[in-house]
Amino acid sequence: MGKTVVIVESPHKAKTIQKYLGSDFRVVASCGHIRELTTSDRKHWLGIDVENGFQPIFETIHGKEKIISSLKKNVEEADDVYLATDPDREGEAISWHLCEVLGLDVKTTKRLEFHEITYSAIHNALSQPRTIDMQLVSSQETRRILDRIIGFELTKLLKGKIGSKSAGRVQSAVLKIIVDKQKEIDEFVEQKYYLIDGQVKIKKKVLDFKLLDAENKELHFETLAEANKVIKTLNNNKIVIQSIIKQEKTRASKPIYTTSTMQQDASLFFKFNSKKTMKIAQQLYEGIDLGDGPVGLITYMRTDSVRANPAFIKKSKDEIAKTYGEDYVGTAKIFNRSSDNVQDAHEGIHPTDISITPEIVASHTDKDSAKLYEMIYRRSLASMMKDEVYEHVEISLTCDKYNLLISGDERLFNGFVAALDKFDKVERNAIEQGITENDEVTLSKASPKESKTKGPQPYSEASLIHTMEKDGIGRPSTYAQTLDTIQERLYVKVSRSIYSPTPQGIMTTKSLDEYFSDIINVGYTASMETTLDKIAQGNANKIETLNDFCKLFYPLLAKAMKEMPKEEPILEDLGNCPNCGRKLITKKSKFGQFIACSGYPECKYIYKDEKEGQVCPLCKKGFLKVKMSAYGKFYACSNFPRCKYHESIK
Repeated sequence: MGKTVVIVESPHKAKTIQKYLGSDFRVVASCGHIRELTTSDRKHWLGIDVENGFQPIFETIHGKEKIISSLKKNVEEADDVYLATDPDREGEAISWHLCEVLGLDVKTTKRLEFHEITYSAIHNALSQPRTIDMQLVSSQETRRILDRIIGFELTKLLKGKIGSKSAGRVQSAVLKIIVDKQKEIDEFVEQKYYLIDGQVKIKKKVLDFKLLDAENKELHFETLAEANKVIKTLNNNKIVIQSIIKQEKTRASKPIYTTSTMQQDASLFFKFNSKKTMKIAQQLYEGIDLGDGPVGLITYMRTDSVRANPAFIKKSKDEIAKTYGEDYVGTAKIFNRSSDNVQDAHEGIHPTDISITPEIVASHTDKDSAKLYEMIYRRSLASMMKDEVYEHVEISLTCDKYNLLISGDERLFNGFVAALDKFDKVERNAIEQGITENDEVTLSKASPKESKTKGPQPYSEASLIHTMEKDGIGRPSTYAQTLDTIQERLYVKVSRSIYSPTPQGIMTTKSLDEYFSDIINVGYTASMETTLDKIAQGNANKIETLNDFCKLFYPLLAKAMKEMPKEEPILEDLGNCPNCGRKLITKKSKFGQFIACSGYPECKYIYKDEKEGQVCPLCKKGFLKVKMSAYGKFYACSNFPRCKYHESIK
C-alpha cells in the first residue's frame, strides 16, 4: 500500500514538514520550478505563440529530468497526492506545472496552503485542502509572458545598439529611479549659510537653544557679518523666558514586518543586502534544528500584509504580560499598510511561536540567522505593546526682536521600547526640572556656525526598497532579485549600501527614455502590477492585458529599431591590459565577475589578485580567496570555517 505524497519546492522545507507528518506521508521536493518558457524553439524564439492567444511554450529546465522522474515514481506509488508549494503566485504556478508534468488532474488534485511550517498549520491545511487557483496561475503566467517579451525584445535591441546587457519591465524602471536621482544630485548647487550655535544658563543649567524666524524655523544667515550682528544683539540685550509649555505625547509601535520593512531594517541594523536577508529568512521559514529536528521559526517571508492570526496575538500578549507586566499589553497593529497592493501571503512576518526566544535560537544557529530572528521577534512583540509616553517641553525666550527656543523630551513610560531595546533609534533628551518663567537667564555662548544646504541624497538599499514598495514597482518576491540584476549588469555601483549609476546605466536609461518612456516608467510599471493583481482576483483578462500591451509596445520597438543610433558601450575605466594595452573590462562567468582584456580572444589576459592563491598565513594549509561582504572585498582562508583568517583589501 502506497503512502500519501506531499510535494514541496525545497528539500529543507520537505525535511521540516516530514517531521510534522510522520511515517504515513512521504514529503518530496521539486527543487523549485521544473519548467520554463522555451528558448530553443526557432519559430517562437520568445517561448510564446503570440498569434495563438499568447500560448506559452514550455520546456523542462535543464538538470530537472532526474527530479521529474523521481517525482513521477513517487506519484505512481502513492495513494494520494498533495501539492504544498509556497502560498503565492509563484508557488501556485509551480503546483500547476507539477500537475501538467506528473499527469495529475488540475481540477481535483489537492493543494495545501499554509503560511508557517508548524505542526498545527500543516495539519490545519490537511484538514481543508483546496484545488489549484487558476486565476493566480493566470496572473503569474501573464507576468512571465510580459517579462519575457520586454526582456528579450529590449535586450536584443540594446545589445545591438549600445552594448547593454539586458532590460526589463521592473529592472529598467528601478534603474531609471536611480539615474533620475543621480541627475538631481549632479544638478544641485550647494549654498553656504550660517547658524547661531548658542547656549543659555538658567539656574546654573546650561541649555542649547535655536534662534527662530517668524515661521518658527531655525534662522539662517547668508553672510558671516549678518550672523555676527545678531550675536552682538544677543550679547547686549536681556534674555527673558516668555513661556514654558509641557505637553504629554505618545508614540505608537510599528506593525509586524512586511518583506520590504524587514529588508530595510536588516540593511539599517546589520548592513545585510536584500539578497542575504531573504536567504536567511527562507532558512528561518523552512526550519532550524533546535535540538529535536527542524522547526519553522517564522511565517512566510514574501508578503505585503501586516496581519497576524488571533492565536499568535493572544500568545504574544500573554508573553508581554509575563515578561514586562500587564501595563505593557497593548493592541495589535493588524491594519493593511498598502491596501490595494496587498497580495499573496495573508500574514506579515512574525515568529511561529513567541515562546521560542532569540536566546534559544542563538544557541542553535549562526550569528546572522540569530540576528535576523531577534529583529523579527522584538518587532512582533513591540507591535502589540502600549505606546511610549513622553513629556515634550518647550521653553520660549525673547531677546530684543529675536525668539529663542529650548526643547527636550522626557520619557514617562517606555511602553513598546522595552521590547525593541537596541532596535529603537529614538533618543529622549530631557530638560532638567525646576525651571520657571521668573528665572534669570544669561547668555553662555553664541558663535556663528557655518553650514551648507543639503541636496538630494543618493539611494541606500533600504531607501530604494522603500521607494519601490511606495511606488508599487515589483512585489515582495522581486525586490532582492531586481537589485541583484542591475548590479550584475554593471548598471549600478554599490558602495556601503549606496547606489549610484554607472555611465553604461545612465546611457541605457537615456536610450529607453527616448524611445520607451510610455512603458519604462514608474507609473506604467505600477499600473501593470495592479492589473496583474486584478487578473489574480478574476477582475481582468490575461489575453486582453497582453493584447493592449503589445499594441503599445511593438510600434515603439519598430521605431527604436529604425531610429536608435548605434553607440559604443561606456566601459568603466579599469586601466589597460599589461600584455596588449587594450582596455580592461569586467566579465562574468559561472564562477562570478572577473577583469579581463577587451581584446579577447586575441589576448587572453585575466587579472588575478596578487595575494589570491597564496598560502594562508594562519593555518598554513589553506590558500587565500577573495570574498565579498556588505563592506566590500576581503581575503579569507579556503579552509573556513576551520580556519577563520581574514584581512581587508584596500
